Amino acid sequence: MVAVVIIGIMAGAASQSWRTIMQRDREEELLFRGTQYRDAIAKWHKPRGTPGQPKPPPRPLRDLKDLLQDPNTPETVRYLRRLYPDPITGKDFEVIMGDASSQGIVGVKSTSQDPPLKRGNFPDDLKAFADKDKYSDWTFDYRLRAASVPAGGGVTGLPGGTSGTSGTSGGAFRSP
Repeated sequence: MVAVVIIGIMAGAASQSWRTIMQRDREEELLFRGTQYRDAIAKWHKPRGTPGQPKPPPRPLRDLKDLLQDPNTPETVRYLRRLYPDPITGKDFEVIMGDASSQGIVGVKSTSQDPPLKRGNFPDDLKAFADKDKYSDWTFDYRLRAASVPAGGGVTGLPGGTSGTSGTSGGAFRSP
């Protein structure tokens, strides 16, 4: 009988540990996916045009699906490879709207009201997430990143100090 109780206690402890590990993995995936969306939306809003020519007015992002293939360019331009679901809820991310007339979608966030395990030690461009009470407070808004990243603003730790654009012009994925 004692052995059964001990095994039950050990199984309960292992289950709790496993649940914590899985939540940490989902948090890391949320940070990765949210950052992918944020960076893709930033590339969408980046002024385009040829050097020496006037830049066209900004175009609002109306649908996240446009990040998969830009409908406003004659060539195939992809800002995201696919639309990612929120790893915490398994559902679509909630979109963050800016000024509808000039910006449209400016970011995404989780809809989860659960408290995060991670409370600090975020990368510089996500420092605002420290001590937030719920995942829905983690907003991946490209305008916030621009304000928080120092001049030169590329992602640190990548070869050549690039910002993760894989050498493509304009930072988008281009297909022939």
